[in-house]
Amino acid sequence: MKLHALFLCLALPPLLCLRAEDPYEQAPIFYSQTQPRDAAQRLEKLMREGKADVDRTDAWTVLRDLLRHLQIPEESQVMVFSKTSKQNDRIHPQTPRVVYFGDEAYIGYCLGGSIEVAALDPRLGPVFYLLDPYVDEKQPLHFQRDASCLSCHGGVFSPGVPGVLVRSVFPGPEGHPIMSQGSTVVDSTTPFESRWGGWYVTGRHGDSHHRGNVTATELPGNSCDMPVEKGANVTSLTAFFDTSAYPRATSDIIALMVLEHQTGVQNTLTKANHGSLRAMHMQTSLQRELGEPVLEEPIGTALRIIEHCAEDVLDALLFKDEAPLPEGGIEGDGAFQAAFLKKARRNADGRSLRDFQLHTRLFKYRCSYMIHSLTFEHLSPPLKQRVLARLAAVLDGADTSGRHDHLGASERRHIRAILGDLLPPPVEG
Repeated sequence: MKLHALFLCLALPPLLCLRAEDPYEQAPIFYSQTQPRDAAQRLEKLMREGKADVDRTDAWTVLRDLLRHLQIPEESQVMVFSKTSKQNDRIHPQTPRVVYFGDEAYIGYCLGGSIEVAALDPRLGPVFYLLDPYVDEKQPLHFQRDASCLSCHGGVFSPGVPGVLVRSVFPGPEGHPIMSQGSTVVDSTTPFESRWGGWYVTGRHGDSHHRGNVTATELPGNSCDMPVEKGANVTSLTAFFDTSAYPRATSDIIALMVLEHQTGVQNTLTKANHGSLRAMHMQTSLQRELGEPVLEEPIGTALRIIEHCAEDVLDALLFKDEAPLPEGGIEGDGAFQAAFLKKARRNADGRSLRDFQLHTRLFKYRCSYMIHSLTFEHLSPPLKQRVLARLAAVLDGADTSGRHDHLGASERRHIRAILGDLLPPPVEG
């Protein structure tokens, strides 16, 4: 099954928040009933204990210190002007929402509004919070868990799991999506020309066009006019709105593509992990009911489910069906690339899964750095073992399915060398 990723979404009627029927609200996940173990919870504890300082002069100083404590680079800033968020009344092409992302958390902010946080729990997936930066300084800052986010982030666009989301729409002059034109759920496989409707985009990309930086006009006959050529190769946003209210005047094309890749893989990992946990829960529950020995290893239906989940994870990690970059590649903000590469894990040869390519594809080595993520680290053992075994088979040339033939022999060798001891040793011929 193919998973797509989406960080921002249309607000839906409150009734859709009541999703107790969703599998993640049932055993063994119990998403809404479970106390999260995530970066937001850890930070709030430190703030209560006076061990994490936050400058509360204004919303921007609060945001800046949250980014620092959550290890989210300010250079990751991207901007969205479509009304596709909880705080739609504050979003407009003249007042875009900013989004920042790191390894364990995502932050969104609309001018004058609350700070939105999605923090990753290794079992639950992303957990959604609102933080009021304007609360009286006598009151502690508090990450308020917000169940209403699940109306979009819990199944409508991220099938079956809480998800972090990115979408491309056809925004009208005020930022309202033109619903008749639909939208595109964005991940690494999304064609370049279908991306970034409702987003600002800074960077160069040659003669190709995308949907960013412009609005659309609805026309009779269920069509619209969207002058995409006017949004191409934009290096300054000052012609679109007053950027002085924001920390940075950029919405970097490379940051956007990394965000889309990261959210896509994150959702795949969450989906697969939940599926594996449910499969093992069903297996052991049935074994107990029948008075059979309770096995920790999957068999029968549980085994088939987990093997299927492992293939989904492998496809996501290895950039299967990745959309090519425009001819000539893309150029973005060097500041984001430098900030992103600070987290690079390099092998003895100096290679890392975070190294960019930017000519025909996003990364030089097509195995996602998300293999080092919190969620991957804590995948259920049966699932993780099978993902790593399958990955080793692909990289060692033992896999003959042809499913990952987009990886050449040299690239496979380099990826295995980068991953090192994470993978089981090669099988001796």
